[in-house]
Amino acid sequence: MSGLEIERKFLIRKGGSWKDAAFSSSHIKQGYMPCESATVRVRTRDDRSWLTIKSHSDRAGLSRYEFEKEISNDEAQHLFELCRGGVIDKCRWLVKSPDGQHTFEVDEFYGDNAGLVVAEVELKSEDEPFSKPDFIGQEVTGDRRYYNSQLLQNPYSRWKEQE
Repeated sequence: MSGLEIERKFLIRKGGSWKDAAFSSSHIKQGYMPCESATVRVRTRDDRSWLTIKSHSDRAGLSRYEFEKEISNDEAQHLFELCRGGVIDKCRWLVKSPDGQHTFEVDEFYGDNAGLVVAEVELKSEDEPFSKPDFIGQEVTGDRRYYNSQLLQNPYSRWKEQE
């Protein structure tokens, strides 16, 4: 897969019903390789693995170029050795929007990022309308603190009291 990625990111309201609304969940482990001009990620999701390269986001944080290729689990394990700063460990829950037109990916983080739960929705255009489940809270699109690559460098446990 490659092309323009357009997504919006939101915090989850405390006590939200996102787990009850989920139709699927999976365990994700991902790491990042040093690269100045792009984000290079290695990810395992349950029993499959991918290498992903993303350009830097536009100024609004809404869109960026993305290239993704499935790789073997063995390749992923070797590439994890090239990643810096450890790995992100999380569970991803998939939830349909109230109108059934979009899928929200709700990430529940573990480790140094425990307590952080965010949702993303991918769109076809920056102005595409979408309906939000009731557990969707404050929008944090473009706030770099919530980028997975940044959560390795500055984990949620260091700044969650400021929220």
